[in-house]
Amino acid sequence: SGMKNQTVINEFILLGFSYGLQVQILLYLVFLVTYMITITENAIIIFVVKRNHHLQKPMYYFLGNLSFLEIWYVSVTLPRLLFGFWSQTMTISFSSCMTQLYFFISLMCTECVLLAVMAYDRYLAVCHPLRYPAIMTHKLCFQLSILSWAGGFSISLVKVSFISRLTFCGPQVINHFFCDISPVLNLSCTDMSLAETVDFALALVILLVPLLIIVFSYCGILSTILFMPSAQGRRKAFSTCTSHFTVVIIFFSATLFMYARPRRIHPFNLNKIVSVFYAIFTPALNPLIYCLRNKEVKEILRKII
Repeated sequence: SGMKNQTVINEFILLGFSYGLQVQILLYLVFLVTYMITITENAIIIFVVKRNHHLQKPMYYFLGNLSFLEIWYVSVTLPRLLFGFWSQTMTISFSSCMTQLYFFISLMCTECVLLAVMAYDRYLAVCHPLRYPAIMTHKLCFQLSILSWAGGFSISLVKVSFISRLTFCGPQVINHFFCDISPVLNLSCTDMSLAETVDFALALVILLVPLLIIVFSYCGILSTILFMPSAQGRRKAFSTCTSHFTVVIIFFSATLFMYARPRRIHPFNLNKIVSVFYAIFTPALNPLIYCLRNKEVKEILRKII
């Protein structure tokens, strides 16, 4: 009965960043530059991996996939944010909001699976070097990348279909700069326990299964490295894994932080700051981490430059 007299809303207002003018200009420039850098870095990685026969290895094939993903990942949130930065109200229709939510979650889930695939690849390379070329064939690489993308996009479809069935009835203001799960769920006025449960269960699956694969892979890698006779061999094996490991830690700590907290009580501005980190800065960091740690990529870039 309480539902009837509330108006059902079909568009949201994204608050974004409402600060003073100086801060606003600074933020705008930071986001614009970060967006351009991210696109450029990741495009360079894809280009370098495609062009160089030295890099026709599974590790770089997956890295190319990751870079391709990062380009789309920032493009889901940033252009719209930059576009609406100067308009006083940033309205977004319900369907656009759900679309943004869908692609953002899909890419995030895909990245979870892809990072697990990359960990498994490193595990095989370090722990079973002789069988590695026979196991990690072009065909398997292709299948694993398809698995990552298909898995991410289908799990996300289930999540978003449950969220989009909820009724939203004001306030229509989202204190955030894009349609992320928790800010959107907070605006629902129907019983959302089912949507929340589905969201939570799938988040557990898509986060914990890849995380377990990563942990097991790295346990195997560490035990193999520790028993290597030569220090040089240890260093070489270790150096191929550190960049991936760094990316994993950054990605999963941000993601788990966002999704492991109770929905109702978190301070929103903290939410926004963490989101800036994982939606905007991580994709700009990843290529840097990979290139700075990686001798082969550094050599090739040096030649090109």
